[in-house]
Amino acid sequence: MVRDLPKPHCVRLEWSRDSMSTTVRLVLVQEVYDDLLNRTLSRISCDLGRLIYLASTRDYNTGNYYHEGLASRFSPEVARKALEMAHRQTFYKVSGFSLEDLASDLEAYLRSTRENPQEFLRTWQKLEPYRIAIPTEVNLTVARLFTSNLRLALAILRSRQEPSQPHR
Repeated sequence: MVRDLPKPHCVRLEWSRDSMSTTVRLVLVQEVYDDLLNRTLSRISCDLGRLIYLASTRDYNTGNYYHEGLASRFSPEVARKALEMAHRQTFYKVSGFSLEDLASDLEAYLRSTRENPQEFLRTWQKLEPYRIAIPTEVNLTVARLFTSNLRLALAILRSRQEPSQPHR
């Protein structure tokens, strides 16, 4: 029997019964989440970078999240839940940015990649790799808003990269 407690507690209780005894194990998802924020995500300079990183911990075939360090320190299941929670929260945070803030965050992410800005922008506009950053269990309208706003932010950055044209 597995029972999830209300979110503020972020505690998952697991009972397993084997032939010899009953084992009760408390797993603190909040502790794992805090560890992820403090040890890993705090080193990433922008929210879009955090979102891309968290999406990269998800297996694209199964949708399961995995982080070697968290899984070894805690457990794979608890690490998965903490990664999923962080991914969803970061996605909603970035989705709530104004267009100006999103363009600034995208620019910070672009700089952090150390890629050629024109090539980065051209590739992102053509392939839309940011779509993979959308968590599986999110509001469809918010997901559409996210992709639409990212397209606009890319266009803004691309226009800033182009040399000014004289007005006629």
